[in-house]
Amino acid sequence: MNPKWNRLIYKCWAPFYDLFFNQGVFYSARKRVFRDFPFREGEDVLFVGVGTGADLAFCPTEKINAVAIDDSKEMLARAKRKYRRENIKFIRMDAQSLSFPNRSFDAVVASLIITVVPSPERALAEIVRVTKKDGRILIFDKFAPKDRGLSFGKKIIRPVIKWFGTDIGVSFEKVYQTVKQECDIVEDTDIMMKGMYRKSY
Repeated sequence: MNPKWNRLIYKCWAPFYDLFFNQGVFYSARKRVFRDFPFREGEDVLFVGVGTGADLAFCPTEKINAVAIDDSKEMLARAKRKYRRENIKFIRMDAQSLSFPNRSFDAVVASLIITVVPSPERALAEIVRVTKKDGRILIFDKFAPKDRGLSFGKKIIRPVIKWFGTDIGVSFEKVYQTVKQECDIVEDTDIMMKGMYRKSY
């Protein structure tokens, strides 16, 4: 995957994204992911890869100071149209190179973004960098199985899936190794599709 190709793919995805990823099982999954996450009033919260803003519906945006970033101007424009509150700032930005100072945010939400960018390790390192030492990071994404490799079928379709702008073969455990000295995993929960989609907090 490369940034230019991803921008083109998500430009194409933008009009249809909510039809696929904000209804049915994905809608229910998002509800589960955010159900017990502790947002606190007045906190600064960063949404990395906000897309069309699907996650914002499950967050108390009226009580927090939210910054929502995405590298696709088309996806970001749709999110802006949905949420016109003064306390939500929408900024076009690459998740792998965040232009915020160290320790800027009380919480960071990274939903379906780690496996989209060319370098998951860089993206996660940036997320950790901008999170306060006592802050929280919520990740919802699809990852390779924890204790075994991809099935033969998934290996075959992986290149095709990557062509559509995402990767089903990323190992969260491997990516986490790059930041494990800086943060701890409190929860790692299977959310849907027999653990393919997970919540890590």
